[in-house]
Amino acid sequence: MTTAPLLVLCALGPEVWALRGGDWRGAVGGPPVLVRTGVGRRRAGTAVRRVLNSARGGYGAVVVAGFGAAVGPGVAPGDVVAADGVRDAEGHLYPVDSGPELARALKEQGLTVHTGVHHTADHVVRGIERRALHLQGALAVDMEAAAVLAALREVRPVLPVAVLRVVVDTPEHELLRPGTLPAGVRAWRTLRATVPALVDWYRQEPVDGSADLNHPTSSTLPQEAS
Repeated sequence: MTTAPLLVLCALGPEVWALRGGDWRGAVGGPPVLVRTGVGRRRAGTAVRRVLNSARGGYGAVVVAGFGAAVGPGVAPGDVVAADGVRDAEGHLYPVDSGPELARALKEQGLTVHTGVHHTADHVVRGIERRALHLQGALAVDMEAAAVLAALREVRPVLPVAVLRVVVDTPEHELLRPGTLPAGVRAWRTLRATVPALVDWYRQEPVDGSADLNHPTSSTLPQEAS
């Protein structure tokens, strides 16, 4: 089992804040390294390459976590969607093998969990476009995950990875409509509640010892970077 810490990537400061305050006791490798990438594919891809290429001791696995939107029926604000695949706007699909095991760990924490494909868009998706994505097999939409997975494939292809989104809005209750603020608070609390499941998933995840022990530099990253 690796003794390297978990690398957790979030687009937004509130997502980092929610996860930082979670119960990380028992985490393999000690507290995770939490990194705010910024919003969007370009920022996310750049941040991942920077972090991985400047990591001295390496990481044992990567988690992409934060808020997202549902694109189909049956998913409510505050539900969690664990990805078993991530598709980008060009149609490339990145399989995510961790989906079922992460969903199991999340359900054991009493959370409502769905497993499916995340679509990474380059803009905020609304209305009929959401329905189209659902018809194409997506369950949730974000703006970063595919860029992270593309960077990992390029820089650290053997690192285990998990992707989860806590749903803030749905096709029935889109952002900026009444009820968004309560839904956001619910999602923030749910994101924090996912932490024990992430600890459990990482503890159970088999890791290749060669996963991320290269690229030494003269400095280390802090436990939170942005």
